[in-house]
Amino acid sequence: MELQKNPQHIVWLDVVRFVAMFTVVCCHCTDPFNFYPGTPPNIGEIKLWGAIYGALLRPCVPLFVMITGALLLPVRGEISVFYKKRIPRVLWPFLIWSVIYNLFPWITGVLGIKPEVILDFFPYSGEEVMRQSLPVSLDYIAQIPFNFSIVDVHMWYIYLLIGLYLYLPVFSAWVEKASDKAKLWFLGAWAVTLLLPYYNQFVAQYLWGTCSWNAFGMLYYFAGFNGYLLLGHYLRNLDWSLGKILAIGLPMFVIGYAVTFFGFRYITALPEFSDEMLELFFTYCSLNVVMMTIPVFMLCKKVNFRSEGIRKALANLTLCGFGIYMIHYFFTGPSVLLVRALGVPLGIQIPVASVLAFGVSWLIVWTVYRVLGKKAKWIMG
Repeated sequence: MELQKNPQHIVWLDVVRFVAMFTVVCCHCTDPFNFYPGTPPNIGEIKLWGAIYGALLRPCVPLFVMITGALLLPVRGEISVFYKKRIPRVLWPFLIWSVIYNLFPWITGVLGIKPEVILDFFPYSGEEVMRQSLPVSLDYIAQIPFNFSIVDVHMWYIYLLIGLYLYLPVFSAWVEKASDKAKLWFLGAWAVTLLLPYYNQFVAQYLWGTCSWNAFGMLYYFAGFNGYLLLGHYLRNLDWSLGKILAIGLPMFVIGYAVTFFGFRYITALPEFSDEMLELFFTYCSLNVVMMTIPVFMLCKKVNFRSEGIRKALANLTLCGFGIYMIHYFFTGPSVLLVRALGVPLGIQIPVASVLAFGVSWLIVWTVYRVLGKKAKWIMG
């Protein structure tokens, strides 16, 4: 998720940001389906729709990283200025909202709310959280410098984002001097690493020098989300016709989706599976997810709204986007509960709940900016 406006405003990147922001909210609205408590008669259908949408929405996080690469590579100016401009604006809202999320279970107890309600908000939470204990909340808060907790799972991305910001000026020095051919060689090596999760799961645990005392194999330095940074930078300057995007991108997306969906269904059908196995085909740094992400990014490049109202709305989303990400996780679970209570057909419950959660989050962040002005950035980013 890129926070800063580019001096030369690029409307199609606002479109990519909207798609990324909305799909990440949708993605979290699938959690109450894929982690549904109990075994109602239609549990199979519930989990099927969770898998259908869950697989479809995997490009959400890669799109955020690609936006960052498209806007910031190569980095201009002094490294110290770059860090000072970006990291504090991410760090302070992250700390504030991490504390709020981790205090939430205790606050519900103070208000006399039943502990089961916490599961409605945070499907991953367990018995420890449902104790509604202040010591438990304080323990989670004390762990913020090290990792996220089970009540603010979406904050995993902020640790990644800060790491990408720290890495960008270093990576940028190579990107600025590299030819397009060299960048393609890097992306080719990165593409090989996208297959490693499957090799490690189905073939062997170790490959290319990895072993019990070494986790950094031959292509380790090409792996991870830095590939999405370079991909966003490279595709920004790649001009394909709409026909070419559809001819190449549509089959690519379909194949990527099929692998993601059927792979996830295969894992969940096993008698037993670990958390790592459950996430295997949903892994963001996997070839199937990249195959879905590239067509979406390229199609967004072709979108050009002439309506000034739509352009202003997209620009406002750019301003409010980080704040929406911070707070939306409070509303995804309750939105799903609401659409179920309203009798919305099961097949469209996830998108309808997503519209509700996204709209409420955007309205709240917009209101905070209207009330606090520029000071809101310390709370909402």
